Amino acid sequence: MRFILLISLSALAGCTETTGRYPSLLPRPIESTSLAEPERPVPVATPDAVLDKRIAEIRAGLDTGTKAFTAGAQDAEAKIAVSRGLGQGSEPWLQAQVAMGQLAELRRPAVAALTDLEELATQRGVDGLPPYPALEAAVTAAEQAAASQQARIDSLEAALGGTRN
Repeated sequence: MRFILLISLSALAGCTETTGRYPSLLPRPIESTSLAEPERPVPVATPDAVLDKRIAEIRAGLDTGTKAFTAGAQDAEAKIAVSRGLGQGSEPWLQAQVAMGQLAELRRPAVAALTDLEELATQRGVDGLPPYPALEAAVTAAEQAAASQQARIDSLEAALGGTRN
């Protein structure tokens, strides 16, 4: 009986022996590696006097153009009000059409300023430089000016009857 018990115990001991043929269930080194993007410092734009001067020049042109556009829009609005109710081809209607054409020309400085500022911002990106806060603010201001001027032209055209000859 002892012999059978001894064989049984030795057989059970054989079941606990590690052979190394099976993989461990412990985490592997690659499984503990983070796949998150590494923290990168945000690049800070250094002051650029030449760029600041160019931005100031463009913004001054934008401001001057915006004032001229506002005056032209008021003139066009007055001429459209006079032509209201009169037929197309009448003298007041023709004057309103001319004022609308001039208004489209007065919008040109805002579009030119936006184009110039976007070119500066694009060039900074091409050169691998970080965004320049003053330039980004100027681009935003030019976008808003150009959009509001176009909205004003659209509303005046609608008031005129939407037809332009």
